[in-house]
Amino acid sequence: MEKQFNPTVIYVLSIISFLCCCFAGLGIILAAPAFIMANNKMKDAQANPNDYDSATLKAIKTARTVAMIALIINSVYLLLTGYRLATTDWSVFMDQYQEALEKYQ
Repeated sequence: MEKQFNPTVIYVLSIISFLCCCFAGLGIILAAPAFIMANNKMKDAQANPNDYDSATLKAIKTARTVAMIALIINSVYLLLTGYRLATTDWSVFMDQYQEALEKYQ
């Protein structure tokens, strides 16, 4: 009996995490579980190769790749945000925020 794999959950988490990377890299909260789920399924498929057909293995690999890319992008953006916060004075952030508010009013 061949097992089926539905990568929809992993894809949804990864795509939402791409969108959330704009918020200081907080998409890592969704990207990490997506990658862990895909990686666990990949390990299961490697341990039991007879239980999975080639299309299912391809879907698992693709879902893992998408989740890994989302995780990397969010990690880089989170590190960049942390670096900016650590090296810049808070008043500079507040000035930029005020300028952006004035620009859009």
